[in-house]
Amino acid sequence: MLSAKPAIVALNTSRPTLPRYTPNVSLFKSASIVSGLTLISRITGLMRELLIASTFGASALTDAFNVAFRIPNLFRRLFAEGAFSQAFVPVLAASRQQHGDEATHVLINQVATLLVWALVLTSMVGVVGAPALVWAIASGLQQSPDGFEAAVVMTRWMFPYIAFMSLVALAAGVLNTWKRFAVPAATPVLLNISMIAAAWWGGPWFARLGVAPIYALSAGVMLGGVAQLAVQLWALHRLGLLPRVGLGWTAVKEAYQGDGPKRILQLMAPALLGVSVAQISLLINTQIASHLSPGSVSWLSYADRLMEFPTALLGVALGVVLMPQLSAAKAANDTAKYSDMLDWGLRLVVVLALPCALALLVFSPALVAVLYNYGAFSAHDVQQTTLALMGYGVGLLGLVAIKVLAPGYYASQDIRTPVRIAVAVLVMTQLFNLALVPYLAHAGLALSIGLGALVNAAWLLLGLRQKGAYLPSAGWTRFVLQVLAACVVLSAWLAWAVRYWDWTALHATPLLRVALMTGVLAVSALLYFVSLTLLGLKLRALLRR
Repeated sequence: MLSAKPAIVALNTSRPTLPRYTPNVSLFKSASIVSGLTLISRITGLMRELLIASTFGASALTDAFNVAFRIPNLFRRLFAEGAFSQAFVPVLAASRQQHGDEATHVLINQVATLLVWALVLTSMVGVVGAPALVWAIASGLQQSPDGFEAAVVMTRWMFPYIAFMSLVALAAGVLNTWKRFAVPAATPVLLNISMIAAAWWGGPWFARLGVAPIYALSAGVMLGGVAQLAVQLWALHRLGLLPRVGLGWTAVKEAYQGDGPKRILQLMAPALLGVSVAQISLLINTQIASHLSPGSVSWLSYADRLMEFPTALLGVALGVVLMPQLSAAKAANDTAKYSDMLDWGLRLVVVLALPCALALLVFSPALVAVLYNYGAFSAHDVQQTTLALMGYGVGLLGLVAIKVLAPGYYASQDIRTPVRIAVAVLVMTQLFNLALVPYLAHAGLALSIGLGALVNAAWLLLGLRQKGAYLPSAGWTRFVLQVLAACVVLSAWLAWAVRYWDWTALHATPLLRVALMTGVLAVSALLYFVSLTLLGLKLRALLRR
C-alpha cells in the first residue's frame, strides 16, 4: 500500500462518541441540480456526437479532429478541472471558512492574475508547436498525410480553447464554493450547442467555400469556449466576485508572493503529476489506437462519450458538491461530518453506478445503434464501438467511485497519496494493454482503462480506511446484497431486450428504434427501483440526505 504523510493528524480508528452527523438536506438537492443540468449537457453532447458520427463517420479526418480536440483537452486537465481545481477549491473553501469573504476575494484576484498570464504563454507555445504535439500524441496519423495535416491545423485553431476553459474552471470553483452549482453545471451545454451549429450549418458553408467541412467543428469549439466564459463571468459579477486581473509585472509578482497562491502552487505540484499520469495513459492509448485499423480512435471516442454520460451524471455531480463541503469540514475539524458525507456519497455510487455499469455491459449494442447508427456510421462501426463500450463498462463503478474518493484526499490537502496510487495504476494499465490489445485491439484499450479504474478506486478506499479518515456506517453488507439482487433482475431484463430486437436492423425505422430503447430503459428503471423497495432498501431515507 502506497501512503503519504497525511495533512492532518490521523483520526481514531474507533467510532467517535459524538452523534453521527446527518448530511445537510441540501446535499442531495445540490447534487440533483448538478446532475440534472449535467444530464442536459450530456444529452446535447450525445446529440452532438450523433450528428458528427452521421455526418463524418469514422474516417481519417474524423480521427484528425478527435486527436486535435484531445490536445487542448489534455492541457485543460492541467489548468482547469484537473490539477488546478484539485488545489484551488480546497484552499478557497478553507480561506472562506477561516478568513471570510473579503480575504477570499483577494485570493481570487491573485489566482486569476497568475492563471491568465500562464494561459497566454501556454497558448502561444501550443500554436507554434502544434506539429510536434500531434506527432507526439498520434504519430500513426502520418499513414494519411491529409489526416496529419488536418490535425495540425485544427490543433492551432483550437489550442486557445484551453484559456477559456481554464478561466471557466476558476469561475466554477468560486461559484461551487459559494454553493452556486447551477451555472457551472449548465454552461457545458453551450459548447455542445456551438458544435452542433457548426456541424449543421458551418460544415455545408465551409464545403461551399472549398474547405473540408470537418474544420467547422474547430470553429464551433472556440465559440463554445467564449460563450461558457461569458456566462460564468456574468455569474461572478452578480455575486460581486469578478476577479481583477493584474496586467503589469508588479501585479504578477505580488500575486505570486501571496500565501494563498503559494499554497495552491505547492498543492498543484503533485496534482500536476497525478493529472499528467492520467493524460499519459490517454496519450498512450491514443498513440496505440492510431496504429490500429482506421477508425479506431473514433470508435474509442464515441464509446468514451457514452461512458462519460453516467460518469458525469453520478461521479462528477457528487464530486462537485462534496469537494467544498468536505474541505470546509476538514477546516472546521469536524471529522464525523467528513466521514458521513463520504459514506453517503459512496452509497449513492453503489446504488446508481452499478446498474449503469450493467447497462453498458449488457445493453451496449442497442445504445450504440440507437445513438450513432445513422448516415456514414455503419453497422461495422456499431460493432466496434460496442466492444469498446463494454470494456469501459467493466470499470464504470471504479470510474465513478474515484470522483467521490479522490476529493476525500483533496479536502485534507493531501494530493500526494492519490498521485502515487495513480502512478502505480498507470503501470498496471500498460501491463493490461500488453496482454489485451494484441487480442482485443481497441477494445483492449478500453478494458485496460476499466480494470485500472477498479484498482485505483479500491486503493483510494483502502487508504482512507487505513488513515481512519473514513469510518463506514452500519449496514453496508445488507445494502450491497440488496443492490446486487436488484441488479440480477435488471440484467435478465436487459439481456432479453437486447436479443429480442435486432437494433442495427431497425436502422430503417429510427423513430421506432428510439421509442423501443426509451421504453426498455424506462422499464429497466422501474424494475430496478421496485426491486430495491421490495428488498427493503429505504431509498427515500438515502436520497433525502
